[in-house]
Amino acid sequence: MDLGSLIGSVMMWGMILAAMALGVGIAPYADTQSTLIVIGGSIGAVMYGFKMEQFKLFGKLIGKSFKPQTFDIPEIIGKLVDYAQKARRDGILALEGDVNNETNEFLQKGLAMAVDGNEPDVIKALLEIDVNKMAERHGDNARMIENWGTYAGAFGMAGTLVGLVAMLVNMNDPSSIGPAMAVALLTTLYGSLIGTLVATPASNVLSIRSMDEQNVKKLILEGIMSIQAGDNPRTLEAKLMAYLPPKERTTQFE
Repeated sequence: MDLGSLIGSVMMWGMILAAMALGVGIAPYADTQSTLIVIGGSIGAVMYGFKMEQFKLFGKLIGKSFKPQTFDIPEIIGKLVDYAQKARRDGILALEGDVNNETNEFLQKGLAMAVDGNEPDVIKALLEIDVNKMAERHGDNARMIENWGTYAGAFGMAGTLVGLVAMLVNMNDPSSIGPAMAVALLTTLYGSLIGTLVATPASNVLSIRSMDEQNVKKLILEGIMSIQAGDNPRTLEAKLMAYLPPKERTTQFE
């Protein structure tokens, strides 16, 4: 669980719910009509506006925004430098066993192509296609969550109009004015909460995670090309360390 996402989410919802509880309590803010209009309507709009196979990831993407990245950049750099040393000492075919044992799918794919003797331009082109297509998929997913927030706000405004119409139609019945006004106001509130407390933060986190993963794959691509070219492992390490903040840069060479 990503600590920043968890703490931020708890803080946002906690402050809102605490403010409600200190006022008239939380119960008056629960309304079935508003829920149907905003949550049901906005999710339906997302389903309508995106492919079904993408919509099936909807819940998973919200959950993913709370999960930290699993890759360790210094560890990946260390692997690449070790592979470069071995290839320079024993030849690139010596990495065949390492290809089979490599757990990083992208790194394994690049090493396998290098060991198989593919031309550098071919390896680079194929790996860049992988990175670019991943970026496109991630961008579409983040946009779906962002659009959910936009749709929720729009349905909140629609619900406000629904409530106002109901109120105006029943002006002769004072007992119906309160519930109609509640729908009008609560739909706006629900739309705002979904957009501000869920959709926008989640889409932003997903975009950041995507950029981080793209950078890791670009780092691996640089490493694969250097290994195939027979670059000095020290030079390779110095090049890859540029992907880390200065305070995190170390060296395997003394």
